[in-house]
Amino acid sequence: MTVNPPLIVVLGAAGFVGSAVFRELARHPVRIRAVSRRACPVPEDARAEIEVLRADLTEPGRMAAAVAGADVVIHALAYIAGASTWRIADGDPGAERVHVGLMQDLLDALADRPDSQPPPTVLFTGSVTAAGSPDREVLDGTEPDRPKGYYERLKLEAEQLLLAADTAGTVRGACLRLTTLYGYSAGSTARDKGIVSTMTRRAVAGEPLTMWHDGTVRRDLLHVDDVARAFWAAIPRIEALAGQRWLIGTGQGAPLGDVFTTVSALVAQQTGKEPVPVVSVEPPHYAEVSDFRSVTVDSSAFRNATGWTPQVSLEEGLRLTTEFCSSGREAGVS
Repeated sequence: MTVNPPLIVVLGAAGFVGSAVFRELARHPVRIRAVSRRACPVPEDARAEIEVLRADLTEPGRMAAAVAGADVVIHALAYIAGASTWRIADGDPGAERVHVGLMQDLLDALADRPDSQPPPTVLFTGSVTAAGSPDREVLDGTEPDRPKGYYERLKLEAEQLLLAADTAGTVRGACLRLTTLYGYSAGSTARDKGIVSTMTRRAVAGEPLTMWHDGTVRRDLLHVDDVARAFWAAIPRIEALAGQRWLIGTGQGAPLGDVFTTVSALVAQQTGKEPVPVVSVEPPHYAEVSDFRSVTVDSSAFRNATGWTPQVSLEEGLRLTTEFCSSGREAGVS
C-alpha cells in the first residue's frame, strides 16, 4: 500500500519568512500547498510535490479551503503596514484581522475535521518582542509577557489562541518566537524590509548609514535560511514542542555599529565605490525604548529539543545579502 507523504500547508508562502520556509520544504519529499495572495515562485530543484494556491485569506471561507487535508500548517502570514513605515499604528484593523482574525479562522477550520483524524500540527511565526522589553539583555523564554506595542500585543494574542487550541486537543501547536531576521541568498524571492537589508540598499545607493545611538546597541541577527531550517526541524519534534513557546536566535548579539560598518565595506568591495559613512543621528519621535536596548536570544531549549543549530554565520550572511543587493537581483523580488 502506498502512503502519501504528509501535506504541509505554508500560509504566506510568498512573504519573506514564508518563501524561505517554502524553499526549504521543497528540498524534501513531502507534499506542499503554498498559499499566498501573490505569485509564489516554485524552486527549480524541488523534490516535493507542490500545489500553489493564490488566495486572499481575509475573504470569508478562503481559509478552510486553503488548509483542507493539511497534516502540518506553518503560519507565516504577516501584515504590511505600508512602504513608509515598518511599524503598525495602534488600533489598525487590518493588522488585527491578519494577526488575530486569521489565526482564529485557521483554528476554526482545523477544528472542523473528523474525530478519526489525528490533530494537525500548527507552527506559528512568533516574535521575541512579545515578551516586551525585559531589563536583561539575554532572553531565554522565561521572561513574563508584557508586550508594549500594538504589534507585540497582537502577536501574543495569536499565540494564546493557538496554545489554547493545543490544550483543547484540536491541534498540536507551537510558537517559534523569532529574533531579528535578515538576509538574502541565491534563491531568494521575497523582499527583506529589515534593518540589515535597508542599510545595504542605502550603501548601494551611496547614502550614509544612520544609527539612532552610538552603535553599541546589540542585536541577535538570524539569517532567514536558518529560520526556515528551524521550522523543518520542528515538524518531526512536535510532540516535544507542542503547547509551548520557543525562542529562536543565534545566541550572539552583534553591535549594530560594527554590522553597518561591515555592510559599508562589503558593498564598497562589490561595487568598486568608496565605503559610505556610518553616522549617529538624533532618533525620530516614534523611536521606542526597545530601539536602544540590546537583545541576545538563548535558544538552547529549542536546540536541545530539535537538534537545530544556525548554519549561516553573520559574516557569511552579510556577504550573501550585500552581494544580492549589489548585483541588482533585489530588483527582481517583491
